[in-house]
Amino acid sequence: MNFLKLFIFIFTCSFLSAQKAENPWAVSVGTGLINILDDTEDKNQTSVSIPALSLSRHFHKGISVGVQYSPGWIGKSNHNLNHSSLDGIIKYNLSEKKFVPYLFAGFGVTVFSDPNNEFKEFYQSKEAFNNYLGGIGANFFLNDNWAISYNSSYRTSKEKYSYTHLQHIIGLSYNFGASDLDKDGINDKKDDCPKRAGLKEFKGCPDDDGDGLPNHKDSCPEKPGSAINSGCPDTDNDGITDPNDICPYVPGTLAMNGCPDSDGDRIPDNEDKCPEEWGKPKDNGCPSSDVDGDQIADQEDDCPDVKGPKSNNGCPELPTDLISFIQSNKSKILFYVNSHQLRGIDEKILNELKALLIKYPQEKITIEGHASSDGSSMYNMKLSEKRAKEVKRFLSNHGIDPFRIKTIWFGEEQPIGDNKTKKGRWTNRRAVIKK
Repeated sequence: MNFLKLFIFIFTCSFLSAQKAENPWAVSVGTGLINILDDTEDKNQTSVSIPALSLSRHFHKGISVGVQYSPGWIGKSNHNLNHSSLDGIIKYNLSEKKFVPYLFAGFGVTVFSDPNNEFKEFYQSKEAFNNYLGGIGANFFLNDNWAISYNSSYRTSKEKYSYTHLQHIIGLSYNFGASDLDKDGINDKKDDCPKRAGLKEFKGCPDDDGDGLPNHKDSCPEKPGSAINSGCPDTDNDGITDPNDICPYVPGTLAMNGCPDSDGDRIPDNEDKCPEEWGKPKDNGCPSSDVDGDQIADQEDDCPDVKGPKSNNGCPELPTDLISFIQSNKSKILFYVNSHQLRGIDEKILNELKALLIKYPQEKITIEGHASSDGSSMYNMKLSEKRAKEVKRFLSNHGIDPFRIKTIWFGEEQPIGDNKTKKGRWTNRRAVIKK
């Protein structure tokens, strides 16, 4: 096998290796020394190799395959002798750190020759002979790409006229070929975010908001914040990050979801209609107004301008004469069948009621309309509405504020008499006056 065939074979094998490690390719240049160990008169003679070149390819769990070429000469009696070697090498890294010691072994060809054939008794061969080699070496990485390299190997051959020798090479190695999908200068093996360009200090991950936290550790990657807040801002410095702060521009409390409660009524200012005055939630945070001073808030007082007990919704107790009227039969106005017109006797009764309402202007009443079961339920509902409104119309036309009179109607739903009898139907056709 000549030099060219061996070189092509080793070079091809190295390029066919699968790319799996960071910066899998390495090319080295250096200088070498050869020490001949055979028992000749030139034992321990030294050869210099310049340059010593190598190319290797990492392919699996610390294992690399490569080729090394080392030309040179040997000085003897003022006469230079040629030396050269070409080797295929398998290397195994003992670590993958900054300092990487390794073991290697290989097979190659070496030439020791006298170009002028003057010392043939010592250097018999002008052809290449095969040799086997093994040794140790180390790389000291200056950065991800550059390393100082050194190796020593023991080389021997069983061929006649070959020489057992040591070879030492020191040089500089450049490592390259790492995959960098996002083109951020950080190879994919060391890049925690290999599909998006990032920064070296964040192992290849981006920091879009520039707050010192990479996006994958930043809860607010588009807004700068502090590390203590997981990268989120706290604009009002109230200890509640903006995404969790309903009022991010005004300092508040955690209990109020980041909003202030200026009046301490447990209603945040953003929901409090009177943020500077204490109030209840039912009053939207405003203090309760009590114009008549009866300890019943105006919002709950049916008579906000006149004192009255809570039992009567803030209105004065009903006068005895008005109570008597409502509890008597006079409070029931009866109607003819299919009619909502008042009778003369009814108008007389309603005039009595009018006088009592004028006497007690704070009082309010309710008029209920009812009907018998004659006719359809829809018709009876409409008829009961007309009866209630007719009573209200009469009182309103005679000076009673219509806002003091409430009307409701029930159709035939609340009979007080038997609709199967004439008398029962008569009592069911009614309007009832209530407080």
